[in-house]
Formats: sequence, structure tokens, C-alpha cells
Amino acid sequence: MKFQSTRDKSAAKFSAAEVIKQGLAADGGLFVPESLPTLTETDIKALCAMDYPERAATVLGKFLTDYTAEELLADCRAAYAESSFVGGAAPLHKMDDTMYSLELWHGPTAAFKDMALQIMPRLLSRALVKTGEERTALILVATSGDTGKAALEGYKDIERIKIMVFYPVDGVSTVQKLQMQTQTGDNVNVTAIKGNFDDAQTGVKKIFGNAETAKKLDGMGYFLSSANSINWGRLAPQIVYYVSAYCDLLTNGALKYGEPMNVTVPTGNFGNIFAAYLAKKMGLPIDKLICASNKNHILTDFLTTGTYDRNRDFYLTMSPSMDILISSNLERLLYFVAGPERTAAYMKQLNENGIYTVDEDIKNAISQSFYGYFADEQQTAETIRRTMDRYHYLIDTHTAVAISAAEQYVEETGDRKPMVIASTASPYKFAADVYASLYEGTSASPLTALDDLSAKSGTEITYPLRGIGERTVRFTDVVEASEMQDAVFAYLAK
Repeated sequence: MKFQSTRDKSAAKFSAAEVIKQGLAADGGLFVPESLPTLTETDIKALCAMDYPERAATVLGKFLTDYTAEELLADCRAAYAESSFVGGAAPLHKMDDTMYSLELWHGPTAAFKDMALQIMPRLLSRALVKTGEERTALILVATSGDTGKAALEGYKDIERIKIMVFYPVDGVSTVQKLQMQTQTGDNVNVTAIKGNFDDAQTGVKKIFGNAETAKKLDGMGYFLSSANSINWGRLAPQIVYYVSAYCDLLTNGALKYGEPMNVTVPTGNFGNIFAAYLAKKMGLPIDKLICASNKNHILTDFLTTGTYDRNRDFYLTMSPSMDILISSNLERLLYFVAGPERTAAYMKQLNENGIYTVDEDIKNAISQSFYGYFADEQQTAETIRRTMDRYHYLIDTHTAVAISAAEQYVEETGDRKPMVIASTASPYKFAADVYASLYEGTSASPLTALDDLSAKSGTEITYPLRGIGERTVRFTDVVEASEMQDAVFAYLAK
């Protein structure tokens, strides 16, 4: 299978190893497969009999055709081992007869990003060999909280790879910040920026797009790559857990083969929900995709009106991983619906004016699959309380946004197909806000909140977060967004 840019169908085509190594297309577009593989009834029934690593290796093998089945299975077994995913990878928790929580946070950083970022470094290591690359990969990451820690954990101490993470200094939770600041590993660096996630993401993209920077890095023996969901190696593993969820629904008798499920995803950069869309395009019986947003509801507005407008107020919320106004992976959806020419035009308008409006036929095509809803801060807190009261189920702030959106969808449409809700983080990553939502008063500090929430709810602190306040802080640098490139070279000079 070959891959091409979302912005130019006639441009050069690349192998899976090449796009995983490169990350971003030369024209600024994102890599997409030249064609989509299929999931047949025979495929899905066979997947039902497999464990998660086997399911992952099988689905990834449909895209990463220059990797052998043996390589993929070995990497998936290592990535999704019980030692890393205590409680299992992507278990399905039944809330009621139609609502299911797809728990994606049982990995080493207690967030869904682990599902991709435990396997992706292994894929990149193989890609360096397959492409004959002799330089060291420099991974640059912009994070709104979870991607940074998951990437650091996945890439730490991997040979021939260095990683540098940028995060908004006031745009992540205390626990998320501590997870990054205390990261171990000889090949890692973490730097905060003054600004929001979009400033960090824009800064990283500028570094990637600077030919002089690439030339200078090449002379130093480095090349740039990305661990954000703009990289196909990060996005493809996310397709797997939707396939796995459908298999689990079949196995537990909630569905018969061919009967569709709906999917709700709390959405920031649009990669997670786009992975579900790809699974649907491949033939997985998914009907509707509910895109859940927080107070920064730019995607809700886009799905409702067809206009994407980032020229708006930006809010810091209790679901910070969704505090995003530039949803990069939406470009991939536009490619599949509108084609590369119109996609390139929309992206040009977004870059120059901060706004674009899709043609009516594109809006209608997207509406065939997608619904958009949002939850503000009050609705998010109320959903945390209601979910605990109704289901005796403790959820984080992002999962609460998704459950609220799923409930809004059901109330509006009356559609009661089985609903798989992506639960993207442990409630203990956002313990202070979860505690304040559930109980009167607040904890003495965000770290005290972990113990308070555990004691009051009768649940255990998620294992990667136990004792986090006692770890040594290594990274405290804060720079202006305009100084990000200088920070990169300062890190490499150490």
C-alpha cells in the first residue's frame, strides 16, 4: 500500500515506513492511504477469536504492507503487554443496555494516547531500518496534555531517537504537567510555552516547514519526525480499538453481525474520531459518529453550519486535551469527502484567513455520518455526578463531555443502537475537577485530590499516577512561542 498527501493526488507516493518516518507531507498536507482496505464478515468474525495484540497486528497489517506479519505481531505483543496495560487494552465497560464505555486509559500514562504511542516507537524503529536511514530521528511534539507524556513514555531511551515536547504552560492539568516534568530518559526534553496548544502546534508546524532548519539539522545528523496524530503511524493504531469494540459487542451478544453500533468520541484534534470513520469506511458496521466538544466547540459549529472559523475566543476548561481551535485531522476527512483539490483550497483559506466554508455537497456528505454536540463546564460537571449516581461509574472530564454528547444525540434522535463511548483518560488525571464535580468543596491541592477522590469514591488511584507528587522534577523551562526553534537547537547542543 502507498500513501499520498491530502493536498495533491499527483504528488509522490510513499511506503508506510516512509510516511511513519517522515510524518508530514512536503506540501504541508497529511498522509493518507491511496486506497482503503476492507474488513469483511469473515475478517471480523476471525478477529473476534483473537486477543487485542492479534487484532492490532491484523488490522495494522492491512495498511502497513511493508512490515511483515511476524514483525507486527511481535511489536503489538510488546506494546500491549499486561505489564503496560494493567487491566487490559481497550476493555469495554457496560453502563446500561445501550451505553458502553470503551476504556482506552489502562496504559502507562493513564490516557488513550498510549494505545498508539506504545506501538508507534516500535514502528518508527523498524522504519529507520527499512528506509536505510542513518540519521537520528528528532521527534517534535505539541501537546494539550496527554500526547506529550504518552510520547515521552513511548520513546524514552529508544536508540537513534530524541524527543522534545512543547506544552502550553497554563493549558494542562497539574497532574499532566507533573507527568511531563518528571519524565525519565536520557533522550527526552520538555519545554513549556507561553500561549495555548494551537500556538504550540503552529510552532511545531513552522519548524517542520522550514527548509533551512531541516538543512541545519541534517548537517548535525538529525531529521524531523512527529508523534502527533498528523503522523499516520500514530493514527492507524487508533482504528484497531473500534474494530475490537465491535468484536466485543458481538461476543457478548449485544449485537448480531451486520447490526451497526454508534460511536461517540470527545474530540480535539479530530484524529480519534477520524480513526472510527476509517473503520466505518473499511466496512465495520458503524452508523453514526458523534463528535463531542467542550466549551471550545469549533467542531460542533462546523458540523452544524459547514463553516470552520478559528477566529473566536479560546477557553481553558476542565477538559484541557480538547482545548483546541485547529483540529488538524479534519483535513483528512475533507480529503476523503471533498478530494485533494478542494481540501488544499480550504486549508489555504484557513491558513490565510482563519476560516473556510465547505461547499453544500461536502457538508451534506459529512452529515451522513457525523453529528456534533458540546458540553460546557456546568454540563460536564453535571454529567460526572449523574454518571456516578446512575451507573456507579467514575469518569474523567473528557469522558463526561462524550457521555453528555451521546445523551444529547439519543434525546434528539431517539436512536438507541448500542453506543460505544470513547473514555479517553483516567478520572485521576483530572482528580481535582472530578472531585469538585462530585462533592461539595475542593481538595487542598490538585495532588491531594487524588487521595481525596480515592477515599470518597471508594476507587483506587490509577497505577501510573500513584506517588506522582514525590517524583523529581527535571524540566522547568518556559519560552515564548516564537523561541521554540531556538529551544530545539539549545536542547541538541547539550
